Amino acid sequence: MKVILPLAALALLSMLFLLSRSIGPTKTIPVAEVGLEQRAQEQGASNATFTGMTDEGDLITLSAQAARPYADDPSRILADVVESRLTLTSGSLIDILSDEADVNQDDSTIKMTGDVRINTSTGFHMTTDVLNTRFDSLYAQTPGPVTGNGPPGDLDAGRMVIAPNDETGDTHLFFTDGVKVIYQPKNAED
Repeated sequence: MKVILPLAALALLSMLFLLSRSIGPTKTIPVAEVGLEQRAQEQGASNATFTGMTDEGDLITLSAQAARPYADDPSRILADVVESRLTLTSGSLIDILSDEADVNQDDSTIKMTGDVRINTSTGFHMTTDVLNTRFDSLYAQTPGPVTGNGPPGDLDAGRMVIAPNDETGDTHLFFTDGVKVIYQPKNAED
């Protein structure tokens, strides 16, 4: 056994090297040519993240698959495939997803466009085409219609505003301009 097992191991190792594919050392490594020239000429960042805090202490995080400054105005940034999270001082969360965002650093504004989806930790799930928001204070508003659902049921409104209530300071969703709610009562057995 002392002789047969080492010879068998040597035979297996030899077979491994004899049957393996050879790799040519002069072959080049394949590199994707898609967008390399364009990315080399333009400024921008992949997987960009912006973070900040409002004057009231709410945390704002905005991340994008790609972000690039406007050529004519470097204080404005165009971001693609955007995810934003607002962590409120009350502990509530508001997640916002959109196709694009136009970040204006001079005005402290963000205009989110495309398929904008707003989800809150309190159970609201809303969609709209445009959401204008700020990153120096807690304020967001849709200039057009918003649809979705929440704890009371299905909602349609001409406009929605996310802002603190003047009396209590708590953050609320305010629906205006023709609000339609289809109330869905909870089952009495629950």
